[in-house]
Amino acid sequence: MPFTHKIIPKPTTHRIMEKITHIAVVPGPGFSHLIPILEFSKRLVKLHPLLHVTAFIPTLGSLSSVSKSFLKTLSPSITPTFLPPVDPIDIPQGLETAIRMQLTVTYSLPSLHNALKSLTSRTPLVALVVDNFAYEALDFAKEFNMLSYIYFPKSAFTLSMYFHLPKLDEDTSCEFKDLPEPIQMPGCVPIHGLDLHHQIQDRSSQGYELFLQRVKRFCTVDGIFINSFIEMEKEPIRALAKEWNGYPPVYPIGPIIQTGIESDGPIELDCIKWLDKQQPKSVLYVSFGSGGTLSQVQIIELAMGLESSNHKFLWVVRAPSSSASSAYLSGQNENPLEFLPYGFLERTKGQGLVILSWAPQIEILSHSSIGGFMSHCGWNSTLESVLQGVPLIAWPLFAEQRMNAVMLSDDLKVALRLKGNGNGVVEKEEVAEVIKSLMEIESGKMRKIMKRLKEAAINAIKEDGSSTKTMHQSTIKWMQLVGI
Repeated sequence: MPFTHKIIPKPTTHRIMEKITHIAVVPGPGFSHLIPILEFSKRLVKLHPLLHVTAFIPTLGSLSSVSKSFLKTLSPSITPTFLPPVDPIDIPQGLETAIRMQLTVTYSLPSLHNALKSLTSRTPLVALVVDNFAYEALDFAKEFNMLSYIYFPKSAFTLSMYFHLPKLDEDTSCEFKDLPEPIQMPGCVPIHGLDLHHQIQDRSSQGYELFLQRVKRFCTVDGIFINSFIEMEKEPIRALAKEWNGYPPVYPIGPIIQTGIESDGPIELDCIKWLDKQQPKSVLYVSFGSGGTLSQVQIIELAMGLESSNHKFLWVVRAPSSSASSAYLSGQNENPLEFLPYGFLERTKGQGLVILSWAPQIEILSHSSIGGFMSHCGWNSTLESVLQGVPLIAWPLFAEQRMNAVMLSDDLKVALRLKGNGNGVVEKEEVAEVIKSLMEIESGKMRKIMKRLKEAAINAIKEDGSSTKTMHQSTIKWMQLVGI
């Protein structure tokens, strides 16, 4: 089993100047796919001084300022190389975010091929590690004689669904949301079809076909790195490691979260100063990730629910959109404050703080005044919450977030899930009720579980931790290829 091997001694200093092992990584477009694979790269080169990583970065338009700030934190052992940006005009209008991400990589393949050809003519590369949205780049691994890997910035639960989907597709005639019974996957909590990845909810769509094509490629690689850890997903990881299932080796090497970006702007500093004035565990942090958006109706209901809950809140608000992921690959020009209920800011001046579009999330979650996190359940945010021991209110929007919400609420018991009114809207009464339940009733129970998860997460990435051992073990083959 991939995660049971012993730790490999680090190279001695006198060998560092001898043979460098070179690998390449290809992130997916968007902040929450760029950062995880680069954080993974940072962890690799820290553990192995003889390793050098070249990151070939596809982009749709210009890179965000937060991403640019993060790139400044990379060590000299990681070389970021920007592929020519894809012009947003070249992507057909009206496509959902996941398809736009996929096409961004597709349109970048010729320039990626040229870049790899140029680099390998000077420096042999032993491995190519790609984000799951960059799976088409795996063809180049064989051409340039490299081992091929996928970096999967999600859970083992979600990866299990990927592997299970082709069979589910063959055995199911209806839409998955119409399945009368929950879906059973080895080692996983049962899940209703409606809670599967949003991109496979319409089996006649282009998004579904692209998704199915993507997951079928997962069985052709030399290994899959997942941003999870054994103690959090023991049974799903054990099930994935069974030799009889024919899957490639799965390496749980998490939790990997964003590091290195410090908040130095006035808005970021103001929110931390505001938190400093609040009582311990008294504030609900509300954020829907790097690009999640709500409709205008939903923003009104959320605002009124926050106000009537009578609990302190820190809300990262974004302008409304009919698409839940509309801000994921591009910024917004509208002022989010214009879409809040009339008089909301004045009425809640002593109760809450509203900040625009982006916040220093890790700093906020680690603050002693934070008692809960209302989250879209993106995997990065989930791991950040676990590492800080903060219980959640699950408000999934898109991608695999419903799956994460199921795991957090039904399996791990560290989240309360909002249900909505059946028409896709969570009304203010439910918002207020769930906030009160989390902050007043359930937080003690959930915080105990989260404390255990937090300790396990921290231990997993220590020098002798399960994830560190796995990362060492998984890279032995790379070192052996260059004679180290």
